[in-house]
Amino acid sequence: MKKNYNYQRKKLQLPEYGRHIHEMVDQLMAIQDREERNKQAKSVIAVMGNLNPLLRDSSEFAHKIWDHIFIISDFQLDIDSPYPIPTAKTLAPVPKKLLYPSKKVKIKHYGKNIEKVLLELQNSDNVESVEIVVGNIAKYMRTKSYEYNQEHPSNEVIIKDIKKLSNHMIYVDEEAISNLKSEYKNTQNNYLKVTQNRGKVNKNQRSISKPQYRQRPAINK
Repeated sequence: MKKNYNYQRKKLQLPEYGRHIHEMVDQLMAIQDREERNKQAKSVIAVMGNLNPLLRDSSEFAHKIWDHIFIISDFQLDIDSPYPIPTAKTLAPVPKKLLYPSKKVKIKHYGKNIEKVLLELQNSDNVESVEIVVGNIAKYMRTKSYEYNQEHPSNEVIIKDIKKLSNHMIYVDEEAISNLKSEYKNTQNNYLKVTQNRGKVNKNQRSISKPQYRQRPAINK
């Protein structure tokens, strides 16, 4: 007796239907008469529905079975379907290729958003807002630098990093940043005096101003 092993047989597209359903579909594709093929296809659909009788009367389930018969035939079956005939591309669409950012992050532990904010501040004419934002950024950079390097960064490091991320367009005075309180201990909003350079600068150029802190005026309740 000739032995017939499963690994020698045709691969099942949907194993949950079993080999007999797959063989029925293969027989459908062998029928030359289209009208007879459509008739026999409905009989195969009915058999497939009997495998799950609780859902066979549902419109969604019927649509699903018709899709399955085309999948079993590897989309080679030519019959009339009451639903749109699926294809391999519609059932398993290939996702579009993601466009990864081509621009590298200058200092990774700060992230790219800090660099974006500093570059946007160059176009701001509201000096007070720039001072507040840069002060908050300096506190954030100090915190992230400690998380990344496990040591407190010096003022020179923060000043240097702000210059680098802003393309040497924003300068922070060392005296002002020395008085910058920790983000977790600060109970009042402080202003950090900065210098904006809107022209071409030399990377070795230093700020000539000596800004100081000033607190917001108290509000009478």
